[in-house]
Amino acid sequence: MRFLFLFFLATAFFSCNSKPKTTKPSFIIGSWERLNNEPNHLTYEKWHSDFKGVGYTLKDKDTTFKEILAIENINDTLFLKVTGVNEQPTLFRFSSQTDTSFTCENKQNEFPKKITYWKHKEKLHAQVSNEDFKIDFVFKRLK
Repeated sequence: MRFLFLFFLATAFFSCNSKPKTTKPSFIIGSWERLNNEPNHLTYEKWHSDFKGVGYTLKDKDTTFKEILAIENINDTLFLKVTGVNEQPTLFRFSSQTDTSFTCENKQNEFPKKITYWKHKEKLHAQVSNEDFKIDFVFKRLK
């Protein structure tokens, strides 16, 4: 009887101390081409299985924009890390997530303050925004 009590006590203790798992959004993995580009521009995002990626825009074969992307787990919280746009990497903290979407925010960043990705049917959508302005992206998966 005493053994049973100690077993339940130990189980309860370790259950209360376990940290929730964070699941990275696997729906973004792959190579994507933007469908709603500005004229004469081609925009791509490529996400690897280690949740590191790159986004870039070409105009007449010249790179006009490039950012290095990563989804990182810092102290059991997911962040989208964007490097190459500002002097220092910018972290956007995940504020909501489902199996097919996530939103991350950095209220101190001038633009964007909020980044949302979601998958609808076979398309990947993204929106970058602040209180006054937003940019929508629609991507198709490349074979």
